[in-house]
Amino acid sequence: MISSMAAYIATHMSQIAAQTAAHIGISLLALAAACCIGIPCGYAASKSAGCEAVISAPFEMLRVIPSLAFLVLLIPVMGTGTAPAVTALTILAVPPVLLNTIVGFRTIPAFMLESARGIGMTERDLLFRVKVPAALPMILAGVRTALVEVIASAALAAKIGAGGLGEIIFTGLGLNRADLLVLGGVLVAVLSLGSGWIFDAVSRSVLKYKYV
Repeated sequence: MISSMAAYIATHMSQIAAQTAAHIGISLLALAAACCIGIPCGYAASKSAGCEAVISAPFEMLRVIPSLAFLVLLIPVMGTGTAPAVTALTILAVPPVLLNTIVGFRTIPAFMLESARGIGMTERDLLFRVKVPAALPMILAGVRTALVEVIASAALAAKIGAGGLGEIIFTGLGLNRADLLVLGGVLVAVLSLGSGWIFDAVSRSVLKYKYV
């Protein structure tokens, strides 16, 4: 099997590179959309339990639907291709970003806010100079979780013509080739784990004060 996988890689290198690029592109689009939705909504939800229930409930309900089933449900509305895949992955990615953002803002020590107000900070200064930096580690943890989940789940996007490394897996299923199934799974796993490691390195660089 290993020789078959090596032979496939050698003869399809450019195709695998294009599939990897498509896989990363779809995942990053979904992650960016999830951050644009999850972080502002998480900040708003952190202000009250009632607001949290209203904002988080829809995403939690949608998350119950399996990713593949959600992709299929989107086909009559959005057709096939990148758009429905990104939409489904965004819905998958929003909850961890949203929930971690809520926790991040709610766990800011009260004395920090009181001290900032005591030295005359405006609410805008308080948000960007105190609240966001204090909540950032928890927010980034949620983004990392979402990133790993999205990259792992993006393999399903190939089922509706969005491309990515899932094409190798579905080709293996169609041809009954175990080597392609294993190769596709390994590539997705490596990409998912590798993205997590890279994100950790970037987070440590951004949050240098935590590691001093």
